[in-house]
Amino acid sequence: MYIYRTLYFYTYNNTIKKMKKTLSLLVFLLSSIVILAQSVEYQTFIYTSDDLADEIQNLCEERNSTRSYMGDLFNASKESVKGIASGYVTSFIDLGVNAIGTLLTRNSRLKDEWEETVRSENIYTTKISTVSEMNDFYKETSFDGALDPKGMRFDGIGCLRKDGNDTVFYISCHIDRNKINRIINHSKFELALDTLIICPTRSNLPNSILDIPFSFEERKNFCLSITMKLTSSWMNEIVQLQKDQELGEFSLEIPVDSSQLDKNGFFRYVRKGKETPKYKIRGESFIVPRSYMGFRDENDEYRISFGTGEYKLSMELKETCDITEQYRKNWKKDRKRRKEMEPSEDILTHSWQVVSSQQWNELTKQWVITTLKAPADIITKDVIDKLGFEAETEY
Repeated sequence: MYIYRTLYFYTYNNTIKKMKKTLSLLVFLLSSIVILAQSVEYQTFIYTSDDLADEIQNLCEERNSTRSYMGDLFNASKESVKGIASGYVTSFIDLGVNAIGTLLTRNSRLKDEWEETVRSENIYTTKISTVSEMNDFYKETSFDGALDPKGMRFDGIGCLRKDGNDTVFYISCHIDRNKINRIINHSKFELALDTLIICPTRSNLPNSILDIPFSFEERKNFCLSITMKLTSSWMNEIVQLQKDQELGEFSLEIPVDSSQLDKNGFFRYVRKGKETPKYKIRGESFIVPRSYMGFRDENDEYRISFGTGEYKLSMELKETCDITEQYRKNWKKDRKRRKEMEPSEDILTHSWQVVSSQQWNELTKQWVITTLKAPADIITKDVIDKLGFEAETEY
């Protein structure tokens, strides 16, 4: 009888332990599902063009330019691939980046603290950048100078975000063809907006770990802001290194209200032909300086040449909004809703890890840059090694 009781007690304890382990695993999996459900992925494109060089050359010929390199200016490579499919692609995967502990005011019942929490949700920022330099602003090296625009390939920037099969954000802008003369006269270019799609109700607002949808009844003055920067490093002719110099910055700000949306809740803009864009992209950029370099030819004569132009691109997307008076009046009801949706403390105390990689895809002739942000205990060393990521931890 004693042995039987001991065995029963041992079996009972093991069963309880297994149940606890199973319950812990379920809690972890549910937490992971909550985090993964908030994933956000952006694809950023750097366009190339076969036609831009020809257009600039035609303009030069019309103006009878006397600059020495104009005879064969901008013979762009016919191997360049056009459009989104051939651009450089940057994927930004953001898992749970919204998790900000200060968003939840569980212990306070004051309206001011509720409003501070809600206001903190009214801004969302995503930063996307290349991991290392792109090395082909121009197709070929030059023997004429650091700002020789011959073979220029860069032709604009685009960015896409999809939710399932639906495009919920898309922007496309190219070098402004109406201002090509600025490249010739000042070594500068401007961008023109071609296409813009925004869906406020499926945006990243409100920026909360809670599953609260965007509503124009609760939020107003939705605005999308985009900032793009071009930087470069090069060696000049007197062997001085110019490190991470900003060549230019572009910005666009689009306010959207419910009256501008179609029946499906989308704001859409498409520029027709070469008409003046309705929404202006502010700013300008110098073309990328070629780096000074030398070599010996087949006759052992030393010759000076200039490289193909290395550069980096960074983009910041910011979504902002305000609180409506109706939402403010119903703050007690909203506090109760938030209390019911409140996640476990464990989700809010995760440390966050950022990993990134950059690879050249020879088949599609494009760079693929992936940035992943997720809880540190989800991203294992094995995952980092296999994907070729570089990691850093945030808290």
